[in-house]
Amino acid sequence: MRTLRIALAQINTTIGDLEGNASKIVEYIGRARDVGADVVAFPELAITGYPPEDLVLRRSFVEDNVRALDQIVVPATVGITALVGFIDHDEHVFNAAALISDRKVAGRYHKQFLPNYGVFDENRYFQRGTESPIYVIAGIDVGVNVCEDIWFSDGPVRDQALAGAEVILNINGSPYHRGKGAFRENMISTRASDNLVGVCYVNMVGGQDELVFDGHSVIYDARGSLVARAEQFAEELLVYDMDVDTVTQARLREPRGRNEREPDSGVETSRVIVSVGSFIGSRPAIDPKIAEPLEDVAEVWGALVLGTRDYLKKTGFSKVGIALSGGIDSSLVAAIAVEALGPENVMGVSMPSRFSSEGSKTDAQALAERLGIQYMSLPIEGAFAASLDMLEPAFGDTQFGVAEENLQARIRGNVMMSLSNKFGWMVLTTGNKSELATGYCTLYGDMAGGYAVIKDVPKLLVYALARYVNERAGHDVIPQAVIDKPPSAELRPDQLDSDSLPPYEVLDPILEAYVEDDRSLGDIVAMGFERATVERIAGLVDRNEYKRRQAPPGVKITERAFGRDRRLPIANRYRPR
Repeated sequence: MRTLRIALAQINTTIGDLEGNASKIVEYIGRARDVGADVVAFPELAITGYPPEDLVLRRSFVEDNVRALDQIVVPATVGITALVGFIDHDEHVFNAAALISDRKVAGRYHKQFLPNYGVFDENRYFQRGTESPIYVIAGIDVGVNVCEDIWFSDGPVRDQALAGAEVILNINGSPYHRGKGAFRENMISTRASDNLVGVCYVNMVGGQDELVFDGHSVIYDARGSLVARAEQFAEELLVYDMDVDTVTQARLREPRGRNEREPDSGVETSRVIVSVGSFIGSRPAIDPKIAEPLEDVAEVWGALVLGTRDYLKKTGFSKVGIALSGGIDSSLVAAIAVEALGPENVMGVSMPSRFSSEGSKTDAQALAERLGIQYMSLPIEGAFAASLDMLEPAFGDTQFGVAEENLQARIRGNVMMSLSNKFGWMVLTTGNKSELATGYCTLYGDMAGGYAVIKDVPKLLVYALARYVNERAGHDVIPQAVIDKPPSAELRPDQLDSDSLPPYEVLDPILEAYVEDDRSLGDIVAMGFERATVERIAGLVDRNEYKRRQAPPGVKITERAFGRDRRLPIANRYRPR
């Protein structure tokens, strides 16, 4: 039986930490060698971190990344082959994969399909590749490609399989969004079965600004069956013995490959011999691992925790401050922060005003006690009264309204940023996607902070996550009263969110259709919603683009997050029908 022992190094890299990333790659090459792997594959642009954005435009950065690759080649690749993502350059710059073996670079592959949608803008930086080589590793014909290349049915996977590749190694920097894992696996299974080739898909893990990479590396056999799967949101070395003879047998039974390849197809598929046999003699037995994917809400929780933890760690912050209102949003953000950083690194601050209910004050304190975080109460009544007195000459005999409501939020934002300056915390804001979409948030008030943990989490999902926190703990970490009470900003007497917005059971589906699916107003009305409500919500979304441009970054968990995913002009008179 011909067997290729494959290791997929699902690692967490940091953009720009070339030395640290290279050191981790060397470590995982050693771990793969220790388990007898013939080849170990690392994620896309593993040396630089992904996405490096305009760092690619700096010549020194590109040259330093090549030097980091050189530092890996000599000491680390004796007795094993490694596939490492890096930036290659000649007269052009390429998103590339280096195949390293026996202290030398045996080959370079250049990514052919450069995504330029959603969060991606690779056409801004890279030249596309044109070759689909085959590498002989331990006597097995292997095709190598990068991320987007595998999403096209007529792309490099097909070319390499038709040229004789029995195994495909695909390296990735594929960001997470809710439900993407299953969609991705279906695609990989199809690509494997259509081309009668084993597919090994390694994805990075970790948070980078607003993006979260979920790992979820997988291996599929030539029949399109899952044979190995790594954990989500955790570093891991996934190892599997690919029985290559099953690929040969499948192709003998299937005429597709023989019939599909035309003699003069023009596809450049050179064949490069890296190693004719395994470097390893006897090696330890391994048991194939197929990790269970997380359930929907648990998966979102994992993304929020990892994204928050890595943003703080990679920007050099260790402690956070959170304004605790006694409401569900701030309660959820505090629970996420505790999971990400530990309770000793989280400070909860209650800032009650004349309109804060007694229940909200006691709920905030109860939450802090249950989470085990530090807690302080700083009432803002004195500052609010003084501000109203100061503004009296300007406000005169006008009625109490939105300006006075928002003044309270801005005093709270000022307090939190002052504490941040004094003690070096990062302030985590607590607004959710439903609020940010409709502008139900205050610039320089509740929007003030360094990271917006739940800015891409719709309100109904906030409730689901809060219930998950309690179910996971086996007791009410978030007080049940917080979950049960009607949501309110508590900036005027008896205020409720429903005074300004439709019920969230109505609002969130409209927002999903308008923001994430780009549906017309007529389409949304046809879904069963009142036209007046749809028009009002769409108007709120459009008018508040200026606010979202000034919001802190936050974890992306939906397919269409505000920011990199959805870029609309602020000065814009188009109104959909």
